[in-house]
Amino acid sequence: MLGAGDRGAARATWLGTGLLGLFLLPVSLSLEVSVGKANTIYAVNSTEILLPCTFSSCFGFRDLGFWWSYNGSDTFKILINGTVKNEKSDPRVHLKTDDRITLVGSTKEKMNNISILLRDVDFSDTGKYTCYVKNPKEKDLQHHATIFLQVVDKLEEVDNTVTLIILAVVGGVIGLLIFILLLKKLITFILKKTQEKKNLVTMLENKIGI
Repeated sequence: MLGAGDRGAARATWLGTGLLGLFLLPVSLSLEVSVGKANTIYAVNSTEILLPCTFSSCFGFRDLGFWWSYNGSDTFKILINGTVKNEKSDPRVHLKTDDRITLVGSTKEKMNNISILLRDVDFSDTGKYTCYVKNPKEKDLQHHATIFLQVVDKLEEVDNTVTLIILAVVGGVIGLLIFILLLKKLITFILKKTQEKKNLVTMLENKIGI
């Protein structure tokens, strides 16, 4: 049985847990930034590539700031930065350090898209690209997400031969199992009907005294 001191400690623990939950709840529902599910994207040399970035906030935003940075093997630089006045406004670019970059996103109709298009990519463009967002409406809360760009000569075709063979074998085995089960049911059905017929004949013979 708990004493007074133990009950007091238990109440304090529950109170602390509750306060922690109340503190973490707004954080879990606050500003989020995403660059998609892929951690790495590939682009062929001299082509263009879309670097995706979207954000969300349950509290809305006002005068939201955003910027993209590039971090290569020996280079770090800000590529573009700008602001978004509110949910009804498109992003406004204040600084762009590379003419090959175009802001293609839109924040109207809750799209919250601040993706950029990088044209005429070069091998030197390989590196980490980070999308930052800062929301003054959430006390200047800042969040970011990073994606890695790998520039290659050509995109390698994935050889799916082994995968197709495995799928064919698995499909064949499954088909064979289904066929065996159906054959078993058919044989069982035939044997059952044959036995029923024999039983009926026996009953009739017994009735007529044969």
